[in-house]
Amino acid sequence: MFFGTYTPKLDEKGRLFLPAKFRDQLAEGLVVTRGQERCLTVWSMSDFEQLTRRLQEAPLTNKGTRDYVRMLFAAASNEVPDKQGRIGIPAVLRDYASLGKDVMVIGAMNRVEIWDPASWVEYSAEQEQKFSELSDEVFPGI
Repeated sequence: MFFGTYTPKLDEKGRLFLPAKFRDQLAEGLVVTRGQERCLTVWSMSDFEQLTRRLQEAPLTNKGTRDYVRMLFAAASNEVPDKQGRIGIPAVLRDYASLGKDVMVIGAMNRVEIWDPASWVEYSAEQEQKFSELSDEVFPGI
């Protein structure tokens, strides 16, 4: 499980130091790809394989399924953290998420998200009121 907010930096080669608390769960390999709201999503290899199996069950006759699969897999990059806990973030993904040197890395349950700091601040500010209202929709009775 991934949680928390961290502020690592990208180095001059586009490598990201994974937060230390995430490294063990991602040590065997990971997939980084496009996420929604212009962030990047990092999946452990096992969780990405599970997601892939679920998507294989979705009907490819559905245009939404085809579109989602294309966007998710076209920019996906298989990475293995180096001994310092760094992963490469391909230029196409850095451009998609408008990443510069400073980034926000958040744990999001079964995945990690990488955000441009200004985009994260804007997104979280927009969601704050909705967050307090969503608990009844997501988990009735909480």
